[in-house]
Amino acid sequence: MEAVVESTGKRRRSAAASSGNSVVLPGDDPTAAAILQAAVEVMARHGYHGTSVRDLAEAAGVSPGLIYHHFGSKHDLLVTILDRCMDRLVESTEEALFHAGDDPADRLRAIVGQHVLAHTRFRRESLLGNTELRSLSPQARRLIVAKRDTQQRMFDRVVRDGVVRGVFTTPHPKEASRMIVTACTAVATWFRETGPQTPEEIAAIYQRMALDTVGYREPHALS
Repeated sequence: MEAVVESTGKRRRSAAASSGNSVVLPGDDPTAAAILQAAVEVMARHGYHGTSVRDLAEAAGVSPGLIYHHFGSKHDLLVTILDRCMDRLVESTEEALFHAGDDPADRLRAIVGQHVLAHTRFRRESLLGNTELRSLSPQARRLIVAKRDTQQRMFDRVVRDGVVRGVFTTPHPKEASRMIVTACTAVATWFRETGPQTPEEIAAIYQRMALDTVGYREPHALS
């Protein structure tokens, strides 16, 4: 029986390392990668407090001791997941903004599109980030909240710049920015891969809605 379990664990670790997700990094040890992927799946289904270390070990195909070896505790595993998710989100949004050019509308489209795509492609990770922040220690919570604030500030700057330049007409740029981020993040709560719309189609809808929210004035309306 032990040989069968080990073989299953190896297959799962290989799958975790090769699949697209926001928590496994290229240089991760295969066992750590399998644990991370299993933790996302199991915790998203049962919640942090409803998931035991034994549950995680069984899902990853490893012994419970290996979880403590790689992550120290279940809490540290959750912190790693949320921290990496935020790093990936911030970095991908920064990259989208870098390539968007100077036009405020294009810049808003770029970051909205990226935010929505991230929350459809990595829905489980997003749900964990939104529901399990309460399960973190105060120090860990400050770390994740700081990174969420970094993401929010990118939206704040884009909207504020559009207002200053007369392209966006909202009298409430800060509130509009918060509304956009909240709406884009909430996509993860209802999106399903089997639904009628692709992630790209949903992103396009939210890009248009975001421009409406900030009172975007089409170029011909400015002349």
